[in-house]
Amino acid sequence: MAFQPSKTFINLPVKDLKKTMDFFTKVGFEFNMQFTDDNATSMVINDSTYAMMLVEPFFQSFTKKELVDATKYTEMLIALAVDSRAQVDEIVNKALAAGGTPSNDQQDLGYMYSWSFQDINGHIWEVFHMEDPETHQA
Repeated sequence: MAFQPSKTFINLPVKDLKKTMDFFTKVGFEFNMQFTDDNATSMVINDSTYAMMLVEPFFQSFTKKELVDATKYTEMLIALAVDSRAQVDEIVNKALAAGGTPSNDQQDLGYMYSWSFQDINGHIWEVFHMEDPETHQA
């Protein structure tokens, strides 16, 4: 049986925790306040996936590597599947209204529709909807 973790925690360095929480609240996410203090917060993505937002000095304490400036360099893309094309647009438009910036234009491949934004810390979030390939007709 393949390895299947029961929970996933994506750890991201942030410059300003309060501004980051305000931004993602406007996008529509919620936070687990039991795991929130001056150094970090736990943003709930779904029942088993969380984004841990850690202020940069606290994040640095977990690694010997130098942190990159996410506004200049890309280390990863965080992709979130949603239920509809309309939801893709809704989430990205909320992110842009909250102070995020476009990362790429909308991409429509017929069976898959995506759009991405950079959050206020420069991390790239790709929001996409993919139709069931068995029901999609080219």
